[in-house]
Amino acid sequence: MVDSTGAAGTSHDAVRIQDGVAASPAMGSVFANFRQYLMGWGAADRPDLGVDLFRSGLAAPQFNGVVRARSAAGTDVAAVRRELAGVPWWWWVGPDSPEETADVLRHHGGRQLTVMPVMVRPLGAPVAGHDRPDDDARTRSGLRVEPVRDGGRLRELVRTYRTSMGIGPGPEAGMVRAESQRGDNADIVRLAAVLDGRVVGTTVLITAHSVAGIFLVHVAAELRRQGVATALTSAALRVGRERGMHFAALVASPAGEPLYRRFGFTAAYRYRLFDFPD
Repeated sequence: MVDSTGAAGTSHDAVRIQDGVAASPAMGSVFANFRQYLMGWGAADRPDLGVDLFRSGLAAPQFNGVVRARSAAGTDVAAVRRELAGVPWWWWVGPDSPEETADVLRHHGGRQLTVMPVMVRPLGAPVAGHDRPDDDARTRSGLRVEPVRDGGRLRELVRTYRTSMGIGPGPEAGMVRAESQRGDNADIVRLAAVLDGRVVGTTVLITAHSVAGIFLVHVAAELRRQGVATALTSAALRVGRERGMHFAALVASPAGEPLYRRFGFTAAYRYRLFDFPD
């Protein structure tokens, strides 16, 4: 799930990344973490079409799609499209999919929307100069980051990231329901940046496969560039360490990538994002 201000539709081919399993011993764990998170939106009772598919039914492509092709040559793209008909969706192509997957999708009418870096950093002891970057001094006075544990705060958290993602109010109740009913909620920590009693920023952390996967980093438009994302990222790294994870990882938008580099993340892999225009 893309962080911050959304990357779909923005070319990012200049990202320096490494494809393939040899790039890092963390690769398998990172992508297993991402698959768990994305498929947690609705993967139950789906037909086996040779892909890892999730369908929440929500009217936003972030919550429906394919996160991995297990065998590009044996993938029935037409059957996948029928399974996801009626909802907006994306096909995520990372190094855990066969190398020829992107070509197969193009052959069947797929359109590459963007290339996004997958950024990784080791956890353990805080890294001097990274875990609290210099721009942390700009954080708004009175801002605090706290875990979301009750239904009222969960609704505020969803409303904040929904608005930042440009999603209208229609799907909000379904998004709250999907968040609360995830089967892997024991692995998930939701963090809210709160200012004057109002949720102004969000992140969702999934701690699984020895990786702290960071998703849904969003900040209310009027408070961007005021240290809110910095505070959220710092808190997410702290939670990952407390839960004994070995790595932190995220998919960065162009707007978010400079911040994560200051936190010591490096672009190690990439996702190519596809859709299928009607």
